[in-house]
Amino acid sequence: MTDHTDHASTVAGPAADPHAARERLWDAVREGDEYAASKAVFAALDAGADPEAVLLDVIAPVQRKVGTEWAADRITVAQEHAATAINERIIAALAHRVRGRARPVAGADRVTVACVDGEWHALPARLLAEVLALRGWQVDFLGAQVPVPHLIAHLHRTGPCAVALSSSISTRLPTAHAAITACQAAGTPVLAGGAAFGSDGRYARLLGADAWAPDARAAADRLSGEALTLPGPRTAHHPVDDLPHLADQEYTMVSRTAPRLVGETMAGLEERFPAMRGYTERQRLHTAEDVAHIVDFLSTALYVDDEELFTGFMTWTAQILTARGVPAHSLHPALDLLAGQLKDFPRATRLLEGARRALGTVSAPAPDPTGHGKPE
Repeated sequence: MTDHTDHASTVAGPAADPHAARERLWDAVREGDEYAASKAVFAALDAGADPEAVLLDVIAPVQRKVGTEWAADRITVAQEHAATAINERIIAALAHRVRGRARPVAGADRVTVACVDGEWHALPARLLAEVLALRGWQVDFLGAQVPVPHLIAHLHRTGPCAVALSSSISTRLPTAHAAITACQAAGTPVLAGGAAFGSDGRYARLLGADAWAPDARAAADRLSGEALTLPGPRTAHHPVDDLPHLADQEYTMVSRTAPRLVGETMAGLEERFPAMRGYTERQRLHTAEDVAHIVDFLSTALYVDDEELFTGFMTWTAQILTARGVPAHSLHPALDLLAGQLKDFPRATRLLEGARRALGTVSAPAPDPTGHGKPE
């Protein structure tokens, strides 16, 4: 395998201090000032900072802070979107500036970096793609939400040694499972990464990924080390072959009837709280979206058979509401109404009861390291 460890580095001066650069970049993106943001990043490069360190120790932490500040209601959704867009453009500008320092060498290994279908959060995958390019890889970055058939067609056409598959939102796990299985059936091992796969990689292992990494640096190190190999011939198979609990059909029933579950829950909430009938269209839409998110995470938790995934989402949602002045107990009626509709589903009942207990522990907002994500 090609040695990719000798990537670009320079002697850094005082102005390249990552903490100072992070502070300047954060101030810039918070104010929506793209010019100041680019100035902060390029000043660090001009002072001798390693481009990989700028990507992973300056831009990546600032992006995480963007999400944390949104969750704590200290910046708006619009500010979060603007900050993310600036960071994406800064990454592109940095890549064009430094790419000439580390062009792929003849015979360099090829890797595909892609987001799971339905996954819009492409920035973590983009960071990995740029780090790998700096280390001399030939990288095909396919971007956000890549449908499985198109991903497989690309693998057959290009023959990479591995696929780095990214997902930030846990509700994409069933789709990620299909992508992992299809890539392996096409003869390509899969490295999974992103918050959706769990802070410890538990869902990557559960869904059969060949490797997992907690962040872009670890993923690049893993790919640059021992080659990923498939343990043996693999063929496409059904999810129940990997996850026997799916035989009870609870996941299938909940996911397929999600619109009805949301509709009946909304109707039940109006009966319990007549004031809802006076909601504006916008208020009704937000309430319906919240209920839909609950059902989506419930069905995903049924897919992986993990109570912690659902209770984690519910407590995170309660913390978000608390930060916005909405009491956490406001979620209980929705859980009760869903429990009534799903009373004949033992695993769903257990998940709903666990979430109700967990809501009693909610007190303050916290960061979101578990892949629960935020509305687009």
